[in-house]
This record gives sequence, structure tokens and C-alpha cells, in this order.
Amino acid sequence: MQMMPIRYFDFFPTADFCGWFNPTNVTEDIYMKYISTRGGASSGVSSAYAIKCGLAEDGGLFMPEKIPKIDSEFLAKLSSLSYAKMATEILSLFLSDFDRAELYGAAMGAYSKERFGDDPAPVTYLSGGISMLELWHGPTCAFKDMALQIMPRLFTASLKKCGEEREALILVATSGDTGKAALEGYRDVDGVSVKVFYPTDGVSQMQKLQMQTQEGKNLSVSGIRGNFDDAQNGVKAIFSDREFGNLLDRGGVFLSSANSINWGRLVPQIVYYFSAYADMCKCGRIRMGDTVDVTVPTGNFGNIFAGFLAKMMRLPIGRLVCASNKNDVLTEFLRYGRYNKNRPFHATISPSMDILISSNLERLIYLLFGQARCKELMGELRERGEYRLTADELSVIQKHFAGYSTDEEECALCIKETFEKEKYLIDTHTSVALSAAKRYMHDYKASSEMLVISTATPYKFAADVLKSAFGISADSTSAPKILEELSGVSMPEPIAALGEKKVIHKGVIERDDMAEKTLEFALRKG
Repeated sequence: MQMMPIRYFDFFPTADFCGWFNPTNVTEDIYMKYISTRGGASSGVSSAYAIKCGLAEDGGLFMPEKIPKIDSEFLAKLSSLSYAKMATEILSLFLSDFDRAELYGAAMGAYSKERFGDDPAPVTYLSGGISMLELWHGPTCAFKDMALQIMPRLFTASLKKCGEEREALILVATSGDTGKAALEGYRDVDGVSVKVFYPTDGVSQMQKLQMQTQEGKNLSVSGIRGNFDDAQNGVKAIFSDREFGNLLDRGGVFLSSANSINWGRLVPQIVYYFSAYADMCKCGRIRMGDTVDVTVPTGNFGNIFAGFLAKMMRLPIGRLVCASNKNDVLTEFLRYGRYNKNRPFHATISPSMDILISSNLERLIYLLFGQARCKELMGELRERGEYRLTADELSVIQKHFAGYSTDEEECALCIKETFEKEKYLIDTHTSVALSAAKRYMHDYKASSEMLVISTATPYKFAADVLKSAFGISADSTSAPKILEELSGVSMPEPIAALGEKKVIHKGVIERDDMAEKTLEFALRKG
């Protein structure tokens, strides 16, 4: 496959077509290649190929062969850039077969004022050394927009670079937010169709309505009777079915993914960690070079892993606090080194985190312990539903991560106390993170500033936020308006407009019927 040459840096990037950097500390010319976490694709493939395919052929996830490093000079100059220019600089370090003009054009289109307002990822400052990174100012009011507004642009460019002439079918399992963000991002994109599966009783009514009312001639949405892991396992089974793939191929269609298993979904998420750090420096909250701890509400481990990649690039991040709800499989893993998916599943008021199989954890295992160990542990997970780290391996992970879980009562109380003390309204997922952040700061007597990742507008979960903050019960239809009146916090326009939209996607199926419905839709579109 022909790949475009790129100058690769150990520390500082090249001059670009817009001229906002000057070249310095340039090292050798190389390509950034991608390999599977499980040992396949050992010779490396291009970033375009990795984005096009989503999953490696051996079932592993694509990772770059090396993580680029930055220095303080790069970080200081990066801090003066707009979000789109910052995204261009960071993405150019990973996506070597995209030229800078392509990346800048994609970033400018994705993070436009029309889609995100004046600031795509603003930071709000609370008392007690806590800063909130708000990632819900995009068109679907959740953090998935930060990646899924730019990913379709990267994906369609990747198809062209790979000479792909078949239609791409993006297959998505969602716990609520990814589905809507993918549907919105890929709406009416030529050469691409999107099929979304969500647990019909495992998302909020607002999330469900967002997906059910989504317009677009290339889109299909189905609820399934089951939980998110059932949806995710069904999608993975479709991807691994060679006969199914052959049927699609004969119809001129191939499968890809928009979940964070796809590198094209994950890599844009690195950017907002740099953006937040720059904002905290500019406002005087920290000084350049100061260490910041970060707390992330986590289900599939993609968001927090993007933060870990930023740390590996030498952004001054201390520990990453992994905040889970009652489904605390990650908390147990980070505390005791045991990952066990064979446990009761809990439906909670933070449904986007109701996950027992955290796919991106595989990338962390690969990065810290290598392909052979990753393949071994993923095999144990597949065969027995669990695996264990050695004491030395757990010690390595705990240098970077801490795990906390928040139950339903703690989550509701945090929403109430945050509004009463700070006049700041948070959603149920952000509450899980904020509660964990405060407990971590207390337990470790942390002196570093804490950055908490706020992943959704409270209006996506209005009924539970209303009940938590004000003790008022209301149905999903009336709750947003009541919440707005009592809190004085304006409802985002995309949420306010939902009541006027027609429900288009009404289907609910059994999980065993996912492949049949996917094939039916694919060949209709193919």
C-alpha cells in the first residue's frame, strides 16, 4: 500500500501549511504503522487501513508501533492554538498518511462554531482544587461528539487512501451516547451506512428518543432485549463471522466500527486532555509543567485510555482515577488485578457506564505488558470470563491508575450537593466521577489539581437529575422543563428540539436476530 511520507518527531512537530509552528528537533523520516494488540498484522499497516477496518483480523485492536513524545516547548506553543489547530498538531503525530491540510480541514469542519459554539471543550472551575472539563457542547450533547464529528471525515478519507470501492457498513453497539453521535456524524455520508444496536431498557428515555428520531437515508437503529454487553457481544460475533463477511463482500459491502475499538474514534479523544491543560494554564489555575490528576467516568475504558496516551506523550498527568458505577468490574481490576466479567449486571441511573466488558482495557494490557501477554490474557477472558495480573503487573498499573466505584445513593447525593454548594448542575455520569475524585483526593491527601471529565449534559438524564437535585419525581417528557425552571440552567437546543421530532426507528429485536437484521439492512443498502 502506498503511503505518503511524513516527518516524525521524538519531540517537536514540523512546520505546517498554515505556518503556526517552526521546525525544530526533527529526527528521521518514518511512517507511523499500526499493529494488532494480539500479534497479528505484525509487519504494520497504515493509519488509514487501521481506521478503515476498525478491528484487526485476529480480533485484536490496532495500536501504533510507538507513542510520540513531546517536550515543554511543544506544549507551550500548543497552548496558544485554537482547538482545531491543536487537533491538527496532535493527530499529525499519529496519522502519518494524512497530510496536514487534510487534518486541518477535517478539524475545522468538525469543531466549527455551528456545531460546538465558541469553545468545543471549556473548563469550569469549582472549589477545592477541582476543574470540570465539559465535553457535551456538541450536537448530541455528550462527549462522543468530540470524536464522532471528526471521525467520519477521517474515515471517508481513509477509504479513498486504501482504494476501497465497496460501501462501508458501520456497525455500532451503544450504551446510549455513541449510537446517537455516530448516527449524527455519519448522517447522509456517501459510501457509508450505519446500523446501531442499543439495549432497549438500558438507556435513558432521552438517549432513546435521540436515536429513534435520527434522520438520514443511510441509517438504521434497533433496540435489543438485553444489556449493552449483549449488544457488544452480538456485534463482535458479526465481525468475527467469516461467512457473514463473505456475504457482505459479494453484495459490495464491508464492515467497520465507530466504537472506541476503532483507532479513528480513539485518537481524537487525546486532544481534549491537551486542551484542558492549556486552558488551566492560561487562567492561572496551574503553571506550565505542573502535574494534574484526572478522573474519568468509565465504562468501555476508551476515554480514560486516551488520557493515558496523553500522559505517555508526556502531558503532565499524575494519576488517572477510573470512576465506575455499581458495575465495578474496573474498580476490582485496578485494586486487585482481577478482571472478572462473570458478575451480576446492574441497571443504574448512569446507564452509559452499565458495562461489564471494557474493550479498550486490552490496549492498556498491550501497551504495558506486550503482545504475547495481551494475547494470553484475552484468551483467558474468552475461555473463562476472567483473568488475573501478577503482583508486579498490578504494581505497574497502579502507578498510573486508581479505581473507585460510586453507588446510586452516592451519585444522587453528589448531584444535590454540587448544585447546592456550587450552583453547578451535573449529570449522573459526571456525578460518579466527581464523587470518586473527591474520595481519591481525601484518601491520598492529593495536592495536585484534579480535572474531572464531564461527559454529558444533565438534560440527557433529566428525570434522575431532577430527582437527585430537587427531590421531585417527573416523567421523561416533563422533567427537562421542570429542571430548567428550578435550576436556572438553560436546556441545550438539541434536547429542547427533540419534542418536535417524529419517531422513525421503532424496532426492538431479540439479540439472536442481530446478524439477520444487519444483513437485511446491509444488502438493502449495498
